[in-house]
Amino acid sequence: MEDHSTTSSFFVLAIAFLSAAIVFVPLFKRVGLGSVLGYLFAGMVLNLPGLDLVEHPEEILHFAEFGVVLLLFLIGLELNPSRLWAMRRDIFGLGALQIVACTAVLMLYPLIVGRPWTVSLVAGLGLALSSTALVMQIIEERNAMRLPYGQKTFAVLLMQDIAIVPLLVIITLLAPGADDDMSPGNVAASIALALAAVGVVIAIGQYALNPIFRILARYGGSEIMTGAALLVVIAAGTAMVSVGLSMATGAFIAGVLLAESNYRNELEADLEPFRGLLLGLFFISVGLSIDLNLVYQNLGLIAGSVGSLLLLKGVVIYVLVRLFSGDHRTGVKSGILLSQGGEFGFVLFTAAAMQGVVTAEDASLMSVTVILSMISTPILIRILPPLLIPAAPTPQEPDETFDGADGEVLIIGFGRFGQLVSQMLLAGGYVPTLLDADPDRVREAQRFGTRVYYGDGTRLDVLRAAGAERCKLIAVCTTPADVTTRIVDHVHKAFPQAQIFARSYDRRHALLLADHQVDYERRETFDSALRFGRDALVSLGMTANEAKESEITVRRRDRERMEYQRIEGITEGHRKWKEVTPEPLTKRVDAEHPDDRAEAAE
Repeated sequence: MEDHSTTSSFFVLAIAFLSAAIVFVPLFKRVGLGSVLGYLFAGMVLNLPGLDLVEHPEEILHFAEFGVVLLLFLIGLELNPSRLWAMRRDIFGLGALQIVACTAVLMLYPLIVGRPWTVSLVAGLGLALSSTALVMQIIEERNAMRLPYGQKTFAVLLMQDIAIVPLLVIITLLAPGADDDMSPGNVAASIALALAAVGVVIAIGQYALNPIFRILARYGGSEIMTGAALLVVIAAGTAMVSVGLSMATGAFIAGVLLAESNYRNELEADLEPFRGLLLGLFFISVGLSIDLNLVYQNLGLIAGSVGSLLLLKGVVIYVLVRLFSGDHRTGVKSGILLSQGGEFGFVLFTAAAMQGVVTAEDASLMSVTVILSMISTPILIRILPPLLIPAAPTPQEPDETFDGADGEVLIIGFGRFGQLVSQMLLAGGYVPTLLDADPDRVREAQRFGTRVYYGDGTRLDVLRAAGAERCKLIAVCTTPADVTTRIVDHVHKAFPQAQIFARSYDRRHALLLADHQVDYERRETFDSALRFGRDALVSLGMTANEAKESEITVRRRDRERMEYQRIEGITEGHRKWKEVTPEPLTKRVDAEHPDDRAEAAE
């Protein structure tokens, strides 16, 4: 028999989580504090005495950490191997030095308050790690991934994720009776196994993923592509966990291997909703995990822990960033963003408590310190930069938000129409981003050296992933007409900064697009048909100038008919087709529009 009480409590919990998120996240974003703090506050509200919604919030937190795994995969999709290699100095230099220096400094406070050196070392190691989920969410909300402080911060976070395994080894070495298990032979075997697992994941990603996704894109559907993306993330993460590495590391490697794939944008769009929901659940779970009684009983100790963590860690990271060629602005923002503890600290503290290195009470105090520091970060990043950074921005910063000329123009649809449009833009010195939903066309374009991204242009999340938010012009060159109209609606509402140029199918569709407020539309056969008729007139004996005058007349009459039909025949409320009978054509033009002669001229 089904346990109805358990099922009912599950739905009550889901309603409570979603309701709290819906109330507090928009509220906190409205007042400028960001979504992360809204989720954290929602969790704290659900943890108020008397509600008793969750007995073991750590179980929800463990499940929600999959949001961090998806986040690392999506970050990997943005970093191709060459770009990652270019960041090696910050990853392995700045990142590694940050862990060592922060551990040494953060050990001081526990030692001062009388904790043993082993407990102090565990505290230093755990608190040296920052929250990947929290920091990357803030960076994404600020569109700062390409800014200097965004890149420095990410490099440090990536090294911290890589370092979780050796840090767990250190915890094991500190445990009583650990000498037998941690012999040099066992350590070497563990390292070799981990490297072998990484090699297998890289080999599969390099040679198997693209052909698999090509087949799924052709014969499957959007839900199959989503399932395949989740399978890749889970499989890569599980392979890493089986050899002692973190699941997030495996997901990141898989993302990097797919960064240059034609299906990158589609994968990013498919997983974005899962990532957002699970990260929201993660932050709510962090808020739920605060033991208010423990905080009250150790208020002074915890306040000192949080304050010393934020101050000492922030100062150390600022100094290190400046040593690694960062300016004052980059150092300040990196220091604030990385000053808190992180989710991997929970892993270290739990492992240390289970192995007898620290007491359960000390592990709880450290975890509460991490949680409160995470809550402080969104507030500090709002308050401190204006106080610590001169008002005038450095001249280099705005340029870092653009990647060359990429993204100024987005062409949706790379068929016969879109291909000619892209050639014109390339001839004019622009490098458009090309998006198409046909896997065969994407593969065919790649054979000829043209980079076309695979993705469904009717999906708003795909357009965002393709960079529509930074485009000056979006050219919709798709068929059939209803697809083009849906894309135009999305672009008009979500990306008002961009001009919309659209390919219309026929007169009816052209009028409909005009009603949808496109900046420019052109019927796909209009110009070619007029040129065809013009050449036919010449072939029948008319002079070139006379044929050109006839073309100008047709263009003018067509424009006048379009304007009349737009006013009288089609509105947003009623789309009724009216045919207007054209007046007879003459070879002479009584009045002409400047555009007529320009369009007819060769």
